[in-house]
Amino acid sequence: MSQIKEKLLPVIALVVVIWAVEIVNLFFDHGLTSWGISPRQMDGLIGILLAPIIHAGFWHTISNTIPLMILGGLTLVGEKSRFWANTVGIVLLSGLLVWLFARSAHHVGASGLVFGYFGVLLARAYFQRSLVSIALAVLTISLYGGILWGLLPLRSYVSFEGHIFGLIAGITVAWLDFKFLVRSKIT
Repeated sequence: MSQIKEKLLPVIALVVVIWAVEIVNLFFDHGLTSWGISPRQMDGLIGILLAPIIHAGFWHTISNTIPLMILGGLTLVGEKSRFWANTVGIVLLSGLLVWLFARSAHHVGASGLVFGYFGVLLARAYFQRSLVSIALAVLTISLYGGILWGLLPLRSYVSFEGHIFGLIAGITVAWLDFKFLVRSKIT
């Protein structure tokens, strides 16, 4: 059990930070959401870094925690050394795309990262075509294929843009990883 916990430590650390921010945010009546991504506003640029750890409420935090733990944990299988690089890449690219193209609102929450991990897991199967990556993609779709509904603008208070750009960022990060790994094997 401690070996599993040790392997999941990066995801656990990320979730602990998110929950610590949520507890602080409770004391500010969730006013920290103003530090989210505000598209095309200079003061909204800080949100690119902060939005994934800020949530609009307790239930918002809970709804992101479980898929973040599971999909984040699955990204660690066979790729632990790339976890933080993938996470940072997803956060920066998806955040930048939200800042550039999303509707005017404060975009917060880790769901873009969740969709990013989803994209990484599926794209790895496509690019790597290994038994492990394909098995992880099948498991990912089996467990979380339904999140693809989150790509549709069904609710005005949900940042479907964060979901779309998170998925795009995850696929892009997996592609860049694959390109980097192929080049490093050639040279």
